[in-house]
Amino acid sequence: MIPAATFLGGFVLAILTAALWFRRKPDQPPVSDALQRIESQMREFEAQRQHMMGGLEQQISSLSRETVALSQALRAPNARGRWGELTLRRVAELGGMVPYCDFFEQESSERMRPDMIVRLPGGRTLAVDAKVPLSAYLEAEAATDEASKKAALDRHAQQLSRHVMQLSGREYWSQFQPAPEMVVLFLAGDHFLSAALERDPELLERALARKVLLATPVTLISVLKGVSYGWKQERLAQNADELRKIAAEFHDRIRVFADSYAESGRQLAKAVDAYNRSAGSWEARLLPSLRRMKELGAGGASEIPEPPRIDAPVRDPQSLGGQDRPS
Repeated sequence: MIPAATFLGGFVLAILTAALWFRRKPDQPPVSDALQRIESQMREFEAQRQHMMGGLEQQISSLSRETVALSQALRAPNARGRWGELTLRRVAELGGMVPYCDFFEQESSERMRPDMIVRLPGGRTLAVDAKVPLSAYLEAEAATDEASKKAALDRHAQQLSRHVMQLSGREYWSQFQPAPEMVVLFLAGDHFLSAALERDPELLERALARKVLLATPVTLISVLKGVSYGWKQERLAQNADELRKIAAEFHDRIRVFADSYAESGRQLAKAVDAYNRSAGSWEARLLPSLRRMKELGAGGASEIPEPPRIDAPVRDPQSLGGQDRPS
């Protein structure tokens, strides 16, 4: 790929060569005018490029100063601990686990206390510690020669290994009731872990054997996403149990209503039967006497209506199996 400066220089040289050639031919005014416009645009482009380069140099200088300031700030244990806590909280937000995380502000970086407790489904917990020693790593970044840098990175790996031993000790685990499933040692940058693993490739395996997980932001976000999914499944299971309880209660209420409804039908059938018997008594006992009285001139002018018989049976409600409920 041709560098931009080389391409630009060749382009300018071609323009100048063409300009000299056309100056020897005064009978080409349109081409000469076009070349003058191109030269003007090239000068404007060069001015813009110099302005952009000046702004870029200022940004690089500002970034360099901010990097130095951050490096100096991270050398202070309290500032480094606060930075780790803020990064840890942000990771919990990205993992969607803030409602299930308890954060603990550290009064001192020397206290062996977790920075965050993650509540797991089933009443279990996961401890997260963000107090990673970074002094040796910062010394490696500030080293001016390769030997000093390697020695500082060796110390960085050793510091990380010692911190893993502390987190796996009985004194650290005794403060948890119940004991967590695992302790996560959170490193706020992937480069902190990769630098240590380059000097001590077995560090990760030794830590896992002691139930300590070395986690970078990407790793911890993945872990928290998995825990968040577990909580969703837990809520679904709880909702299913609640739905079963509601369904059982609803079934019992329907059964009580169906029993009452069936009893109403039975009472209604008895009332219909009693009505029909009284209608039969009307026809057999009262109606002949009324007719005889009317024939003898003792009846009134208006007719007494006859009560109709009810022949429609009362239907029994069916059960869930499709059969009639027993009377």
